[in-house]
Amino acid sequence: MPAMDPYTVRLSPEVHAYVQPDGGWCLNNAGFISDGESTLLVDTTATERRTRLLREAIVASGVPLPRTLVNTHHHGDHTYGNSVFVPEATVIGHDACRSEQFAAGRQLHLVWPGTDFGDIRITAPTLTYNDRLTLHVGAIEVRVIHPGAAHTIGDSIVHLPESGIVFTGDLIFEGGTPFVPMGSLAGSLRALELLRSLDATTVVPGHGPITDPSAYDTTESYLRYVTEVAREGHAEGLTPLEAARRADLGEFAKLRESERLVANLHRAYAELDGEPDGSPLDATAVFTDMAVMNGGVPVACHA
Repeated sequence: MPAMDPYTVRLSPEVHAYVQPDGGWCLNNAGFISDGESTLLVDTTATERRTRLLREAIVASGVPLPRTLVNTHHHGDHTYGNSVFVPEATVIGHDACRSEQFAAGRQLHLVWPGTDFGDIRITAPTLTYNDRLTLHVGAIEVRVIHPGAAHTIGDSIVHLPESGIVFTGDLIFEGGTPFVPMGSLAGSLRALELLRSLDATTVVPGHGPITDPSAYDTTESYLRYVTEVAREGHAEGLTPLEAARRADLGEFAKLRESERLVANLHRAYAELDGEPDGSPLDATAVFTDMAVMNGGVPVACHA
């Protein structure tokens, strides 16, 4: 198998993670939970082709196709493939996941017009919740938890308490740079405390390889670094781009998508200005600044 092919990992007799290397832009993870009679899917992927590969992987594992699909947030790399599984599956997400998905529409098409996303129909959750929701896959308890505004304003954590497994969505990028411009920097730090409280031993991040709770420490260190860079730059009257260009990434330079620093500083500056969590930023300015940080080249979709 070529190194970049998606692969399925059996985490327990009932739980599989679906990993898309290398976890860069638009290469997210998904997963599925099944007792052999019913199946719950966590997230889809960015293109029709990749979601059909996910569907094939579910069938190859010997479990039924999902009748329930939980979206961890509204971004297209996690939701564009929803339409491949409906109407057989009911799509579930946080209240804000539904509204944000409609608001975003075919946003990935606008950011990456050269990508072949396939036959994509925006398919938002038809069943939503506000704080916590408990689902059952046969006898398997699945807890869906909203951590507050973090990666987005409509994030969901999918926790399996009996097996010690958690699907974090994009609260965690294993080996990649966190990305919070559509949510909250402070809220992302609070979300890490919630994740720690779940005591899960196996962590399925939104992007990157399967990991463990040490990922929370790495993410926290980076977010606190962003907080400090923002505090200093804001106090000196620097723009987010100016602050990012003079910053020394140090240990964080090894993370994928290091250009996200400037996007995160845009959110941090908004919070320092007293803007509410998740308040809209100028997306054009954010992606333009990331292109500058990326050597003058727009960030690329790898799907």
